[in-house]
Amino acid sequence: MDKAMFDLARAAMAKAHAPYSNFHVGAVMKGANGRLYGGCNVENAAYPEGCCAETSAIAAMVMDGEAKIAEVLVMGAGEGLVTPCGGCRQRIREFAADDVPIHICSPDELRRTVTLGELLPLSFGPENLG
Repeated sequence: MDKAMFDLARAAMAKAHAPYSNFHVGAVMKGANGRLYGGCNVENAAYPEGCCAETSAIAAMVMDGEAKIAEVLVMGAGEGLVTPCGGCRQRIREFAADDVPIHICSPDELRRTVTLGELLPLSFGPENLG
């Protein structure tokens, strides 16, 4: 994880639209092209029709034409680790291999790094379809 990823996640977290949960999350996907794609969670009054920070970052990456995730950073506040939800784990899996590192951070520090395979063991991915 580099400082640019951390700083972008913190900036994204600060822009989250979370008026209902007040739970702000920032995420960054590093594409295989080396570019960084940030996203924040965006809640909606028609709960649960919002989107997660990881989903926003993946959408920005895809919009840029990148189709492979090389590294992930997820940032949220609180005592517990803020890891990607189940749906986002599967979304990340669509573009990432089991060995992709996922950095779990608070707004102040790296708290833990795991691989996608550790978060989503025995996963189903695009290669299972062909």
